[in-house]
Amino acid sequence: MAEEQTQLNRSLTSNQMQMIALGGTIGVGLFMGSTSTIKWTGPSVLLAYAFAGLILYLVMRALGEIVYINPSTGSFADYATNYIHPLAGWLTAWSNIFQFIAVGISEVIAVGAYLNFWWPGIPDWVTAVVVMSLLALANLTSVKAYGTLEFYFALIKVATIVLMIVVGVAVIFFGLGNNWHAIGISNLWSHGGFFTGGVKGFIFALAIVVGSYQGIELIGIAAGEAKDPQESIVRAVKSVVWRILIFYIGAIFVIVTIFPWNELKSLGSPFVETFSKVGIAGAAGIINFVVLTAAMSGANSGIYSASRFLYKLSMDGKIPKFWAKMSSHKVPYIAILSISIGILIGTIMNSVLVSVSASGADIFTIVYSSSVLPGMVPWFVILLSELRFRRANLELIKHHPFTMPLYPYTNYFALIAMTIILGFMFVNPDTRISVSVGVVYLAIMTAVFFIQDRKHKQQQ
Repeated sequence: MAEEQTQLNRSLTSNQMQMIALGGTIGVGLFMGSTSTIKWTGPSVLLAYAFAGLILYLVMRALGEIVYINPSTGSFADYATNYIHPLAGWLTAWSNIFQFIAVGISEVIAVGAYLNFWWPGIPDWVTAVVVMSLLALANLTSVKAYGTLEFYFALIKVATIVLMIVVGVAVIFFGLGNNWHAIGISNLWSHGGFFTGGVKGFIFALAIVVGSYQGIELIGIAAGEAKDPQESIVRAVKSVVWRILIFYIGAIFVIVTIFPWNELKSLGSPFVETFSKVGIAGAAGIINFVVLTAAMSGANSGIYSASRFLYKLSMDGKIPKFWAKMSSHKVPYIAILSISIGILIGTIMNSVLVSVSASGADIFTIVYSSSVLPGMVPWFVILLSELRFRRANLELIKHHPFTMPLYPYTNYFALIAMTIILGFMFVNPDTRISVSVGVVYLAIMTAVFFIQDRKHKQQQ
């Protein structure tokens, strides 16, 4: 790991790391309505976001505890290898690569749809080539260039959410845009109650909500390229979780309070509707620009994260050293180009499949949503690794300023909760195929690991 840390350039600031985590977590789904979660459980989706946020907080505190001692690129894959099993580290890395390539493809496709708002008729492949060229160039320039770009992408999203919450509160409690007649909060219970889907619907929604939070662990991946990593990690973990919870819960509260939850499907984007309600001219254009940057942010984060794991696998001797080649700007350029090309190919394949067959869109939707299970692998790994880390480093923990609260009970609580959520994903017909694809992917990568391991032992 010493070689890895000297090769990568530590130039990410604490503010950039916080924005990277926000950018990786706050995605297009929130801006386009979050109707997939609201439909299962109605207004109680607020509690689903809060409960998933508690799990998120515990995962990040566990990660922060270990990263404080050992800040390295691809950190939680290292911890999985060292504290669980080499297979866990291998699956963590490849789960992240799968997750962010799938998300990257979906985000680039979304960019094409948003550009058609202003310039209808642009072929999807043209959009994909232009977007991926720009993002790859930013990632190839330097990690600082990536961090700066992601900072401003995330800043646009955050500013829009804050404005949405402020405007929404004014509509709800003061009647802004409604002839100064306050709408009030009765929509939270007036259309079938607060828990419209019962316990089962609530847990179904939790599976989607947990998926929407995935990406915050980018803080751990970026640790190896952070200035003053210990201080940056602590500040980032402490602040980013609460910001995400405020942004998500605040925005969802505004949405389900202003609009009856069972009418959201017919509204399009609740953000557009909310801004239009108070007379903000060009609301649709403004939100379209914001979701455009949100989609580019998601793809940008995907290139960064997945390329660092390719680099790490190469540095650890798991894949050929070719993938670890560094540019003069201290970035793994082969890994960056590989991930960028992979996302580009996936986007073009989607366009071809959709044009050839209507079922092509369904195939790619399944692939995108199947990233939820691989995306949960790092969370399981972080919580399990911290259990082993604490036992192996009792002396370090005595003077540690950022330990996991209520250890080990909080670890077990979060692990059990995530296991239950995954179980309900198999029960829910809407998520069963997607989670099964994730299981198949993990099974294939497990088989590859043992085949490689056997070959390695035979060569010794």
